[in-house]
Amino acid sequence: MTIRRVLLALPLLLMAWIAIMAGVMRFSDAAPAAVVILPAAGFTTRLPPGTAIIGAGPFHLTLRSDTPGLARHLYAAGARLVLPAGLTGCLPLPATAAKPGA
Repeated sequence: MTIRRVLLALPLLLMAWIAIMAGVMRFSDAAPAAVVILPAAGFTTRLPPGTAIIGAGPFHLTLRSDTPGLARHLYAAGARLVLPAGLTGCLPLPATAAKPGA
């Protein structure tokens, strides 16, 4: 019975996490970059001006822009799902990683 509950809860937990991350990206400019999941064909031709592709994979693009409202612009360009990228998270960086050149 416990394994069944865990197996039912895991997809719900994953969907909730994705929804929260999409909401953070949509309603704040806290993330320095964005990940577009499953970009449509020709999506890169419709990117807003000043947007750079900093990474790509078979199912995602990682984009960076200094323009406010990046997620809004990406959704307008045809993105299906935009998630934040480059956030440090809740834990502080170790002292050696925080110092440039260390």
